[in-house]
Amino acid sequence: MRAYALCIILGIVAACVVTEIRMRRRGAPPSLVLDIAVWGVPAGIIGARIYHVITSPAHYFGEGGEPIRALYIWEGGLGIWGAVAGGAVGAWIACRRLGVPLPFLADCLAPGLPLAQGIGRWGNWFNNELYGGPTDVPWALKIYDFDTSRGEAKLDALGEPDLLGEYHPTFLYESVWDIGVAVLVWQLDKRFKFGRGRAFALYVMAYCVGRFWIEAMRTDEASHFLGMRLNNWTSIVVFVGALIYFLRAKGPRQRLVVAEDGTITAVDPGDPRAAAVTPADSATSSAGSSADRDADRDDAGDAGPDAGRDEPARVGAPDEESAAAADHGSDAPEVPPATTDHTPFRRPQSGGDVADDAEAKP
Repeated sequence: MRAYALCIILGIVAACVVTEIRMRRRGAPPSLVLDIAVWGVPAGIIGARIYHVITSPAHYFGEGGEPIRALYIWEGGLGIWGAVAGGAVGAWIACRRLGVPLPFLADCLAPGLPLAQGIGRWGNWFNNELYGGPTDVPWALKIYDFDTSRGEAKLDALGEPDLLGEYHPTFLYESVWDIGVAVLVWQLDKRFKFGRGRAFALYVMAYCVGRFWIEAMRTDEASHFLGMRLNNWTSIVVFVGALIYFLRAKGPRQRLVVAEDGTITAVDPGDPRAAAVTPADSATSSAGSSADRDADRDDAGDAGPDAGRDEPARVGAPDEESAAAADHGSDAPEVPPATTDHTPFRRPQSGGDVADDAEAKP
C-alpha cells in the first residue's frame, strides 16, 4: 500500500515539474506552480476519493461493508474524473488569489497531467487491481486473492499465495495510453500553440477515447447504467463537453507579466507589456536557458511579423530626447540613463493582497 501512495506522489511531482517548466517559459515567476499545487493537489485527492465512493458504494455501505474504510485511500480507489473536478476547484481558488487565469494554468498542465496518471497507474499493480478478462499473453497480470487490509495475498492450504488466474493488465494499457497522450498534447501544442484552455481540452478528449476502450475490457466489479459501465458513460459525456469547448474557445496563447508590486497579469502576444522586462524574465535570462529563449520567440511569432514594430524602445536604448540633446550640444538638458528595476516577485499575503510595507526604491 505504501507503493501505491509512492506512485501517486511520483506522478504529482512529475506533473508539477512539467507544469513549472511550461509556466516559466510563458512568463510566470519561479515556483508559482507550488502555490497552486498546495490547493489543487489536496482538493484533487479528495475529489478522486469521493467519486470512487459514490460510484462504488457497495464496498463501504452495502451488506458487509465498512463505512470507515471509505477514508482508507491507501487501499486504492481514486477516480480520475473526481480528481480532475476536485483539482480544478482547488486550482481555481489558487488562481483567483494569485491573479492567474485558470485556462492559462490548464494549458500549462495539459501534458503533465496524463504523465502523472501514467505513473500513478502503476500503483494498481502493487494493489493487484484493475484488470480485464483472462488471457495467456506474455504480459498477463497474475491476480491473487488479495487481502487489502494486510496488503498481501491470502495463502492457500499449501501456504502459497492463492492465485486466481492471469488477466489482461488494463492498468498497464492505460499507463501506456496516458504517456502517449502526454506526448501527443505536447507536440500538437508546440505546433499549433493552443490558448485559452484548448490544450487541456485536447488532453481530455484524447484521454476519454483511451479510457472508453480500456474500461470496456475490465471485468472487475463496477456500477452499470443501461448495460454499460458508468465510467464509459462518463467518458462519452466528458469527451463531448471537451470537444464543444475546444471548438468554441478562441484566442491566442497568453503570457504572464509580473508588475513591480507583484501583480500578475495575462497578456496576449503583441501587447507591449509582453515585451517588458519582468522579474521572471530577468531570472530566466540570467539562467541562460536556450529553451526559454526559443519559447519566447515562438510566442512572439503568434502575433505575426508586424507585432514588434510598435514595441517601445528597449531599456537602456537612447530615446528621441537623448538624440536631440546630442545634436544640439551641451545646452540641451542631460537625460539620465534608464535603469532596470530588478525588484523580486512578491507573492500576495493573506487575502491575495500585496504587503504595503515594501521597501522603497533608492
